[in-house]
Amino acid sequence: MKTDRHKKILELIDKYEIGTQEELANILNEEGYNVTQATVSRDIRELNLSKVSVDGRRTRYSTLIKEKSVSGDKFLRVLKEAYVSMDMAQNILVIKTAPGMAMAVCAALDALEWNEIVGSIAGDDTIMCAVRTVNDTLLVMNKIKKLIKRTD
Repeated sequence: MKTDRHKKILELIDKYEIGTQEELANILNEEGYNVTQATVSRDIRELNLSKVSVDGRRTRYSTLIKEKSVSGDKFLRVLKEAYVSMDMAQNILVIKTAPGMAMAVCAALDALEWNEIVGSIAGDDTIMCAVRTVNDTLLVMNKIKKLIKRTD
């Protein structure tokens, strides 16, 4: 049943611009799947779905494929479009994004597989990256600036 539901979720997010867990739960329930928001939340996490910008104001769920050859440009585009600013507190890097885009940017950073980043956590518009050392944090900040070609 879970596998069928996951297939249906992927089909629905491909077909419709679904921007919230509630929207997805409602459509799934209409399609005959008896789900709660908590179930949808787990499914989103298990399917590794992220929110992507539709028009700069609205977001929608999307799959982020982990194949390096395909996703490199996609991840870079997400990073460039959603990045707002960053700052550091010792070896913790805090990155601000456009509202609703932190998960997508976090996935993009994870896909880069930089050795300096131990792990990261995303909220709605903020990402916290645990970085190995203070010097590594400065290095990661410079790498991000080069990728997005900004100087702030």
